[in-house]
Amino acid sequence: MSLSLTRLDAWSVAKVTFLLSVAGGIIQIVAVALIWALLNVVGVFDQVTQIVSSTGLDTGGFNLASIFSLGTVLSAVTILSIVEVVVATLFAVIIAALYNVVSQLVGGVHVTLGDD
Repeated sequence: MSLSLTRLDAWSVAKVTFLLSVAGGIIQIVAVALIWALLNVVGVFDQVTQIVSSTGLDTGGFNLASIFSLGTVLSAVTILSIVEVVVATLFAVIIAALYNVVSQLVGGVHVTLGDD
């Protein structure tokens, strides 16, 4: 059986891409939270603060843990994830529209299905 993919519905592409992007954003937020917790448990923030203070560059009470607190990091990652969801959805819809234009010119992608 030979089939041709000649048109992509932009609304369908938008829905699927939006849901996959939201899932990716949630995964990204959870991953950053776990990495932050791991770095905090290992003591990376305290070690960097000690290194900076031992060099004599600590003029204003530098504390890396207060700069990169969990709330600050998760807020930044959440904002970036929201932006990524919007950009990915728009990009996928634009690509689907371009595919529709090109497939009218060349006939789309031809797929051959076999019966085993």
